[in-house]
Amino acid sequence: MEPRALLKAWRGRLGPELDAAIGFWVRHSHDPEHGGFFSCLGRDGSVYDDVKYVWLQGRQVWVYARLYRTVPRFRRPELLEAARAGGEFLLRCARVGPGSPKAAFALSRDGRPTKVQRSIFSECFCALGLDELGRATGEPRYQRDGSAVLENVSDDGKELSGCLGRQQNPGHAIEAGWFLLRYAQRQGDAALAAQAIEGFMVRPFQAGWDPEHGGLFAFQDVDGLCPTQLEWSMKLWWPHAEAMVAFLMAYAHSRDPALLRLFHQVAEYAFERFRDPEHGEWFGYLAQDGKVALTIKGGPFKGCFHVPRALYMCEEILEKLLQEP
Repeated sequence: MEPRALLKAWRGRLGPELDAAIGFWVRHSHDPEHGGFFSCLGRDGSVYDDVKYVWLQGRQVWVYARLYRTVPRFRRPELLEAARAGGEFLLRCARVGPGSPKAAFALSRDGRPTKVQRSIFSECFCALGLDELGRATGEPRYQRDGSAVLENVSDDGKELSGCLGRQQNPGHAIEAGWFLLRYAQRQGDAALAAQAIEGFMVRPFQAGWDPEHGGLFAFQDVDGLCPTQLEWSMKLWWPHAEAMVAFLMAYAHSRDPALLRLFHQVAEYAFERFRDPEHGEWFGYLAQDGKVALTIKGGPFKGCFHVPRALYMCEEILEKLLQEP
C-alpha cells in the first residue's frame, strides 16, 4: 500500500480506538464520592482495588486536559470537569503531609497516604498533569516550579559489569528516541535527529522484536544471555504504544517509507493483540505467544495514559501529514 493510502487507513482506525479508550476510563474510573480516579480495573471496568496511585492520577489529568485543549471532539465540559476534579484531588491529597515537597506513591480511596517511594515519579506526573490542567483552564494556580541502548550505566556513562550492565529495555529506548527526536527538531539539530531515529528507535526495535511470535520483548540481555527479569519474554502494552508514536513521528520527520512500514508493523500487532473491541481500551499483559495473560485493564502501572496518549499523538501526526499537498 502506498504511503498516503496507508496514512489514511490508519487515521480511520486510530480515531475510533482513541474514543473507545477514553470512553472506557470515563465510564469506569471516576470516583464521584472522594474525587480522583480508580486505576485498578478489570476487563469490563469493574474496580478490583480502590487504591489510588498518585502518578496515575497525574497522568489521567494530563490526558483529559490535553485532549480537551487540543482535540475539538473532546472539547466537552464533562471531560474538563473530570480533569479538574482529578487535579483538585491531587492538590488536596498527594502530599505526604502539609507543606511537604514529597508526594505519596499510593493513596487510600479517600486520599490518605499509604505508600511513599524514594523515586520522583509521583512528583513528576503531578507537575505534568497540573501544568496541562492549567493550560486547559487558564488558571495559573495549577502550574508548578552506539549499537545498543543500555538500561543502566555508570555516572560517567560507562558500561557496568555483570547482568545489570547488559540489561536492555526496548520500550524505554524507543520512548527515549521520540523524546530525543522532538528535542532535536526544536534545536534544529539534524545529526541528533538522525541518531535518535537510528540509534534509539530502529536498532532497539530490530533487536527487541520477537521474530517468532511478533511483539517487543519486555527485557533483553545485550549479549544474548538469559535476562534476570522473570517477565522478560512478556509483551507489554506500553512499549508498543511508544513505538507507534516513535515511528510515525520519525516518518513525519524523514519521509523514509521504511519507518512508516515499522509503524504499520507494530500498530497492526498492537491492534490485533492488545485492543479489546468489546469493552474498549487495551489489555496490558500478553504472554510471549501474544495471548492475553491478564484481562485487567488497569493497575499500579497501567492507567489512563500510554494508550490514549499514543493514539492521540498518532492521530495528530496523521492529520498533519494528510493536510500536506
